[in-house]
Amino acid sequence: MATKTLKIGIMPLANFKQYTIAIAKGTYKRKSTDPKIWFSSIESFNQVLSSKNQALLKLIIDEQPESIKELSELTGRQTSNLSRTLHTLERYGIVELKQTAKNTKKPVVKATDFDLRFGLSFDKFVEERI
Repeated sequence: MATKTLKIGIMPLANFKQYTIAIAKGTYKRKSTDPKIWFSSIESFNQVLSSKNQALLKLIIDEQPESIKELSELTGRQTSNLSRTLHTLERYGIVELKQTAKNTKKPVVKATDFDLRFGLSFDKFVEERI
């Protein structure tokens, strides 16, 4: 299984807007070490990578279910709720839902390791010049 480390950052929305504007204006050049995924708070990060979702990811890795329905049976969770969770994880690049020949979606974990960056000095993103 090919997995990757996902670089995640936590930055308040107002600062994130400044960060993206600085990139668009060319006053800040993204570095390869900058996070690829951003959350506006630790709480929003925790909603996506909660203990329950971490256990779900581990189960997908260990059991390799062929469909969301099979994963639902393994977890005892309703397919609709599980599907919502998987789509959220897919939006962040943590899971991929692969279309199968049987016209089902197979959940595959894409990221197993996470580098998390957060702090209180956000100005460095908007003040730094190329």
